[in-house]
Amino acid sequence: MVQGMEDGLIRSISTGLSQKGVRDHNERLLLSLLQRNGPMPGSDLSKLAELSPPTVSAILRRLEGEGILERGDPVRGKVGKPSIPMRLASDGVFSFGLKIGRRSAELVLIDLHGGLREERHLTYTAPFPRDIFDFLEDGVRSIVAGMHPEHAARICGLGIAAPFEMWNWPDPSKDRSAAFAPWESIDLKEEAQLRTQLPVLLLNDATAACQAEHTYGRGKEFRDYAYFFIGAFIGGGIVLNNSVFEGRQGNAGALGSLRSIGPNGESMQLVDMASIHQLELRLREVDLDPQQLWSDPDSWHNLSRYVDPWLGQTAQELAKAALSTCSVIDFEAILIDGAFPARVRDDLVSRVRRYVVTQDTRGLFLPRIEGGSIGSKARAIGAATRPIGAQFMMQASVGLAS
Repeated sequence: MVQGMEDGLIRSISTGLSQKGVRDHNERLLLSLLQRNGPMPGSDLSKLAELSPPTVSAILRRLEGEGILERGDPVRGKVGKPSIPMRLASDGVFSFGLKIGRRSAELVLIDLHGGLREERHLTYTAPFPRDIFDFLEDGVRSIVAGMHPEHAARICGLGIAAPFEMWNWPDPSKDRSAAFAPWESIDLKEEAQLRTQLPVLLLNDATAACQAEHTYGRGKEFRDYAYFFIGAFIGGGIVLNNSVFEGRQGNAGALGSLRSIGPNGESMQLVDMASIHQLELRLREVDLDPQQLWSDPDSWHNLSRYVDPWLGQTAQELAKAALSTCSVIDFEAILIDGAFPARVRDDLVSRVRRYVVTQDTRGLFLPRIEGGSIGSKARAIGAATRPIGAQFMMQASVGLAS
């Protein structure tokens, strides 16, 4: 248990923000509209939500009283009284997000605007469970200890983003394989709750990255799109009708499993051909430490001799994968992001655009190929978004179109 939490600092939430019951549908709707569209006066919210002005006014007063909303600066029009836009209060709600990766872990605390308030990092050669949970416990303890008590009482939970069946990914290293195997028998949610005394929600790491992009990044520009996130292994997400689609078992958008063809004509998956893991293998072949890719962003430039060929292969694979996804659903865009510097992402996106136009596109509407905007922290931020969304926002796209 995290020391200092047994005194009620965290447990006070249980009678406050996170346990007000299932929040009123109309409350969630107004909060979601403000999150997606930014500050708005009650009159505009009333029209968008198709609710009566008195109903909206009462909800806004209630949410303002709870500290979840706050008033913006008055906006004076040509006639009549100035309107007062309502906005999400940045200090109204806080949430932790933990990303568990095969090469690194990241803990963040975000506010209601998605602002990054605190972060902690851990890199490793292999994700041994005890190391991860110790990192989580110590990180939550230190962050909470440094918060104002009123803010600490507004922490609504912990979201955890982890790869689907992390134990099921083969690795040539015996040490790394030994680290992956124990995860199959661990109840991640139960252990995290025990260590932090916080409500815990789980989601796939690539879906979490997609959620972050959709909530706080360029995802707001598109109604339907596929999202690729390139980490140690590539994954993805799908957005339909302005909502991240997770599927029956939370594994929709498993784009890393798309079929590909190896150099000798063998059947392979996209994850085998377009992941940072491929670059790591090349670096090991020439006796270079691949860990620098995760700990030193400048290494991507310094290792350009090896990065450039990897970018070429990855771009070709992504171009084919992008069109394959569009053969099922005519996505208007393909968004690409990853655990690498922004300049690497921009180079990759530019290459994918060039390769797409060389492909056989009969029967397809060509999607826009665009870069994401959140970057390497997308998975952790997306994880932190989950508790906020579950307790305060609509879980569907009804009424949220911009």
